[in-house]
Amino acid sequence: MQVVFHIGAHSTDEDRLLKSLLKNKAELVGQGIVVPGPSRYRQLFRETVQSLKGAPAPASVQELLLDATMDEDEADRLILSNEHFICVVPRIFENGRLYDQTEEKIAALSNLFPGCPVEFHLSVSNPATFIPTLLTRTDNLTYDTLLQGSDPMGLRWSDMVGRIRATSPSAALTVWCNEDTPLIWSQLLREISGAEPMTKLVGSFDLLAEIMTPDGMKRFRAYLESHPPQTEVQLRRIISAFLDKFAIEDQIELELDLPGWTDVYVDTLTELYEEDMYRIQRMPGVNFITP
Repeated sequence: MQVVFHIGAHSTDEDRLLKSLLKNKAELVGQGIVVPGPSRYRQLFRETVQSLKGAPAPASVQELLLDATMDEDEADRLILSNEHFICVVPRIFENGRLYDQTEEKIAALSNLFPGCPVEFHLSVSNPATFIPTLLTRTDNLTYDTLLQGSDPMGLRWSDMVGRIRATSPSAALTVWCNEDTPLIWSQLLREISGAEPMTKLVGSFDLLAEIMTPDGMKRFRAYLESHPPQTEVQLRRIISAFLDKFAIEDQIELELDLPGWTDVYVDTLTELYEEDMYRIQRMPGVNFITP
């Protein structure tokens, strides 16, 4: 059985992928793919990870986890999603490092089902939007308490990705940019679900519907019906063209009002992020999805 962990990052998904996959639950089960509801495993897995302290789960514990998570007797692929798999929001920059608990939690998650192939899926985000968005999550979370002395200019997702690879080198790792998600949503559903190529997945445009006007979505669907794309690349070009014309601006723009964050500062953060993404794309063992 393949075990798939969608580990975040925070504020890049808000369970949208999981909700879309759950819409296809019956279809996927027919292919041996199980997508349980989050209430069935999130607390249980957290408590199990804490109790095992990183040790491999014995057969009795694995059986307990599967019985609690699945109704099915067996599965070829089990999909689990939780942005808190690594840590909660206030601990993201703990000890001055991005997701300081990465090694500990990746090892612990891998050991929940020792012997099973494991996959990790991670969406990363431009620090220029990642940090401001995190600050909207909790009323008592301030800029200084969140960062804990970390310098946003030193934030590198490639460091976290490298630590995941070093901790669990045999695990498959898929990474993508949150900014690209509207363009690659249907591919993400397929990558994470592992569904057969010809499977028609419901919810392939769920995210697009959140950031495009109703009239734009109506025209978009009509266009697809009369001009069905032949490839994923064609579909992305169509999506991009409709977003240029029908995007809801409030949904894709974030107001930045942080101390010292001038336009130049934000532009520099973005440039560093783009360089970091190029670095991740070249890392061995990383499946980096781009439009």
